[in-house]
Amino acid sequence: MLVIVVENVPPRLRGRLAIWLLEIRAGVYIGRVSGRTRELIWQSVEAGLGEGSAVMAWAAPNSTGFDFLTLGKDRRVPMDFDGLKLVSFNPPEERDTQDFPAPNRR
Repeated sequence: MLVIVVENVPPRLRGRLAIWLLEIRAGVYIGRVSGRTRELIWQSVEAGLGEGSAVMAWAAPNSTGFDFLTLGKDRRVPMDFDGLKLVSFNPPEERDTQDFPAPNRR
């Protein structure tokens, strides 16, 4: 089983994914493909991502039963923890306080 979730990607990529996989919800694609086809699909995602983000998850013979890859800007980042792939969160982007004038105190 293969699942791909895309956000903020060009319509061309969404159409390309719909050729190989079933779009069950906006930006969510599922299907059953070979490992080689999965690699080709991911190459298409990499080439057509634009400013968006994507995650791909598939069944794998490991302790969790699945593996995944991510692309694009996202707070969630895959991390290897003693051979176990987990998700880490980057801190949220903070606004630049220099753009705002200091409060006027009297």
